[in-house]
Amino acid sequence: MVQRVTLRTRKSYNTKSNGKRIVKTPGGKLRYLVVKKQATSPKCGDCHIALPGVPALRPRQYAQISKRQKTVQRAYGGSRCANCVRDRIVRSFLVEEAKIVKKVIKSQGKPSKK
Repeated sequence: MVQRVTLRTRKSYNTKSNGKRIVKTPGGKLRYLVVKKQATSPKCGDCHIALPGVPALRPRQYAQISKRQKTVQRAYGGSRCANCVRDRIVRSFLVEEAKIVKKVIKSQGKPSKK
């Protein structure tokens, strides 16, 4: 015969916020243990991968940790991953180089009047 487990809380519905699991106490009895929701880690805004170095917490816990733990010491730290930041830097550099090349070609193209 299976040992019956009674709910110790009032909410008996199987909702997302009411997760439970059965644990055995040191006294040998079975009890329900309330399980918290799974935390999701912050994602990169460009490529949507989980940001390394930033912990996966529930929203309320982010208010309780320091800023140092919520970010990475880099430009766009805590918002974009390192690969996306590198791509942005390289892209902006190439755009600026293209502007300079365009300007040089334009200045060489028209002859100077005397």
